[in-house]
Amino acid sequence: MTASDVFEDLAREGDEVDRLVAGLDDAGWDTPTPAPGWTVRHQIAHLTAVFTMAGLAAADPDRFRALVSRLSGEFAADVHAAMAPLLQLPPAAALERWRTERATAGKALAAAAPGDLLPWLVRPIPPAVLAGAGLMELFGHGQDIADALGVTPVRTDRMRHLVGFAVRTWDFGYQARGLPTPDTEFRFEITAPSGEQVWAFGPQDAAQRVSGPAVDFCLLVTRRRHRDDLAVTAEGAVAQHWLDIAQAYRGPAGEGRQPGQFAAVR
Repeated sequence: MTASDVFEDLAREGDEVDRLVAGLDDAGWDTPTPAPGWTVRHQIAHLTAVFTMAGLAAADPDRFRALVSRLSGEFAADVHAAMAPLLQLPPAAALERWRTERATAGKALAAAAPGDLLPWLVRPIPPAVLAGAGLMELFGHGQDIADALGVTPVRTDRMRHLVGFAVRTWDFGYQARGLPTPDTEFRFEITAPSGEQVWAFGPQDAAQRVSGPAVDFCLLVTRRRHRDDLAVTAEGAVAQHWLDIAQAYRGPAGEGRQPGQFAAVR
């Protein structure tokens, strides 16, 4: 694995989401997704807005800070404000805008100095970590689109970056709910989609342990499946509770998904 892998994998995962929507007609773009009130069009608009911000953070931090300074601080309102002009675009223009912003952000992130701390919505982070956040967005919103269209997304060992990002942000579920973050360490042992390796994080002797397949783990931390429908397991009371609140993003938790909502986990 090289330092550039995360940027290359970000591009490849973006290509997978692109393939989901590239051939859709107007009606397809208006297909409802599992996120209440969001169509495929909303999902792509949101991803476009996220990649626009990531590109600014990497290429023009001052413009990014100016943009953030104009936000209301109310998460849902800010999300919808960012999406509003994009939702007005016809599908062909929306697809082209999505491709442009994704490519621009990818190049800017890859060109940033690895040791730089880029401004972001929660706290400054290195370019590779921001790329990991982008992979998280692609996974979650891509899953919503796939569920809406009744297709199975392609999942590969590129997910290692998302797993690492989710471990890095393991405390977000507590923060999103105003809960104190427990003073304990977790051991994560997550099996790659290929089955060829286990990605391990945290002390080997930690009492609080989380393990399972990478796809299931990422569905959990993006709240695209209920824990009851996943093969993610926990040892220890704190880890058990974490499975209920796990999320790899800082916004409101949202409703999540209900047990048994999907016939297939993937």
